[in-house]
Amino acid sequence: MANVLNILLKNTALCPLKHAVKPQLVSLFQTQVRTLYSESTLGIDGYKAQRLRTQNQLSNIAEKFRTKMHDYTSDDSKNMIFTEDLKNMIHLAENDDVDLIIKMMNRFNEQNKQLRFGTFVFGPVVMRMFYYLNKPDEALKCFKSENLKGFFDQLITYQLLMDLMYNNQRYQDILDLFEDIRERQIESTQFPRNIIVLTLAACYKLNTKESWDFALNLWNKLMEAGHMPMRRAVTFCAALALKQNNPSACLEMISSAKNQNYTTVRNLKVLALTQVGRIEDVLPILKSVYNQDDSMKNQTFNVDVIELIKEQVEKLDSVEVKQEFSKIHSYLKDNHISDMTLEEQLCLEIATPPFLGNKRNNYNNTQDMRYNRFQRRNDDFTKRRPFDSKRPGLSDMQ
Repeated sequence: MANVLNILLKNTALCPLKHAVKPQLVSLFQTQVRTLYSESTLGIDGYKAQRLRTQNQLSNIAEKFRTKMHDYTSDDSKNMIFTEDLKNMIHLAENDDVDLIIKMMNRFNEQNKQLRFGTFVFGPVVMRMFYYLNKPDEALKCFKSENLKGFFDQLITYQLLMDLMYNNQRYQDILDLFEDIRERQIESTQFPRNIIVLTLAACYKLNTKESWDFALNLWNKLMEAGHMPMRRAVTFCAALALKQNNPSACLEMISSAKNQNYTTVRNLKVLALTQVGRIEDVLPILKSVYNQDDSMKNQTFNVDVIELIKEQVEKLDSVEVKQEFSKIHSYLKDNHISDMTLEEQLCLEIATPPFLGNKRNNYNNTQDMRYNRFQRRNDDFTKRRPFDSKRPGLSDMQ
């Protein structure tokens, strides 16, 4: 398919343009800002719950604990930062605590290079903290820090960081991160599915020639590797092709989607066909919903897509096509036209993670699953602390 796409992009004569749509079709895709992955999908709701538990447990000593951690991270301090300290501070974190936590992470990571005290994986929970506090600059700086090399190498951590960038419209940062993540190839995964979705979403949002070239290059690599992107990745890339006036590429990309009847796939297909002037091929797709039951109400075609098709039909000389479309439109407007625009539907929040067997894909990293099992077994962090007879514990600060 990669070769086919390249040929199509270079040879527009392959597409009939008798009634080609002007670039006004691109106006359907007005950029909107919203989150891509929901908090539950990313585990942010779990982080919030643990914050509340930790704050309740340490309510009487929180400030003393903060002061102690400042002392322990001073340049002349010989004290060690233990797993429990960092966990508690991450779940107590407010905006003013970020610098302290970064110092604690650096010291913890340095002291653990020679001896690892525990199996707790901090990357995901630290990134959830940055996400919760909306600290994209600090998150990116820590991710790239040589002092924290290996600290954030988990697939869910990558997803959290890229989604944080997406929320802050840092789309170019996402593309830069993708190259870095590919080089790391954690768990021997060259093309993590959720990372691909976020990367192509960033390309779609940027909507520049450079981002289109990036997306097309990535798409070709996916096809060459035999990787089948998730539907959301396919629709972002195909929609970008339309934005960049490449309906041929859109049609080829859409053809790889497993479910050709899915609403965004269907809408993109009819738009691409409309853009290349093949209205006669659009009508059968519009009529394909005739036998669907009422459970598909308002889930079939987007209102702005139907309006654009209507405009193009009215420009045709064919009375027969106009009459047929009028009949189809009368049927569709009763049950099968959604008030949601295509842009809104393309960028809907991903609220429920895909299931792989009985495991949720938002914890598709074995280390992150181990972290969550560990966290459930140890909700009360103050009950256990490393043995250190010279050092006061949390209970000693009361």
